[in-house]
Amino acid sequence: MDGKDFNYKEFEKEALEGLKSGKKLEGKDGVLVPLLQRLLNASLNGELDAHLNESQKPNRRNGRGKKKVKTGFGTVELTPPRDRNGSFEPELVKKRQLTLGDGIDHKIISLYAKGMSYEAICDHLEELYGITLSPSSLTAITDRIIPEVYQWQNRPLDAIYPIVWLDAIHYKVRQEGRIINKAVYHVLGVNHSGVKEVLGMYIGEREGAKFWLQVLSDLQNRGVKDILIACIDNLSGFKDAIESIFPKTDIQLCIIHQIRNAFKYLVRYDKTEFLGDLRTVYQALNIGEAEKNLEKLALKWGKKYPAIIRSWKANWVGLSTFFQYPIDLRKIMYTTNIIESYHSQLRKITKSKRVFSNDQALLKLLYLINKKVTEKWSMPIRNWKAAYSQLAILYEERMEIK
Repeated sequence: MDGKDFNYKEFEKEALEGLKSGKKLEGKDGVLVPLLQRLLNASLNGELDAHLNESQKPNRRNGRGKKKVKTGFGTVELTPPRDRNGSFEPELVKKRQLTLGDGIDHKIISLYAKGMSYEAICDHLEELYGITLSPSSLTAITDRIIPEVYQWQNRPLDAIYPIVWLDAIHYKVRQEGRIINKAVYHVLGVNHSGVKEVLGMYIGEREGAKFWLQVLSDLQNRGVKDILIACIDNLSGFKDAIESIFPKTDIQLCIIHQIRNAFKYLVRYDKTEFLGDLRTVYQALNIGEAEKNLEKLALKWGKKYPAIIRSWKANWVGLSTFFQYPIDLRKIMYTTNIIESYHSQLRKITKSKRVFSNDQALLKLLYLINKKVTEKWSMPIRNWKAAYSQLAILYEERMEIK
């Protein structure tokens, strides 16, 4: 039916019969596809009638064309009318338009954000909606979010963040015919309200203090004037990079990373006892007690595990920063677990992607996952009110930065 004689009553009867017979409302062979087909064809005919009436030159109808338009309900076959002069330019479905509305685009981007490959998305669309798209077409559709990604990456930030966590996650990316490891640098902060926020996402070839310096400079350029506490792993030069941009920031090395490093050296049957003794160091009530217990640990285990003891003593200044703070703050800052938990949510979706075609493909997917994950970040982190009150006392002058 070309849509010129569209009859709603007739379609209503046909649609109800289709639903009763077990047809779906939308999708491939759904009852909405023929309705949409007739509505669009009728609208195109109406547009041509209006065009002919407004034309200043002699003109008339000149047959019909054929085209398939992909919609959120399935593929619709249209018969757009033509005029003799070739001056008719439909508005509803333009001459070279092959998709209708944003429905299909949103579905594709949603499926991509769930970690589905382009091939799997093509199969899904074909099976459910009768829509055939090539991987290159899907790439073009997902590329439409790139301006949104860049806007997000360059958005202004708050002047001060009480606590930030900095860490990198690694992926394989194809570059100039080779597969190389890339580091994605993330900065996760807590704002004055205690709500978590991903401040930045950056791709570099490998994790290093030099690139972290670029990351920190970008935060500064986007409006960050001060960071009270930064929680990091023990990457060489990392602390110096932070202090070069934010010299007043207190640096806390991740206790959990330091404990994990000890596992490389421990004999299996020593682990329980050694870690029990180590716990008395980082769970001490104050730094004096912690340092005494570290010496006891060194006397008991130093000969058997000298590398572990050397590492704890060498990094003690950074590891012990949290002892300066009340208990509520210590629990928040002594580990980078918050950002590692965020990374685990990224890995959950990206685990099926063995290699990304380029940096942009990696950035697109991580941004979409990040957008979904952070939708749930609306509540303050645990015990934030007490921790914030303590920060307000400890950093009274700096907390007033606007």
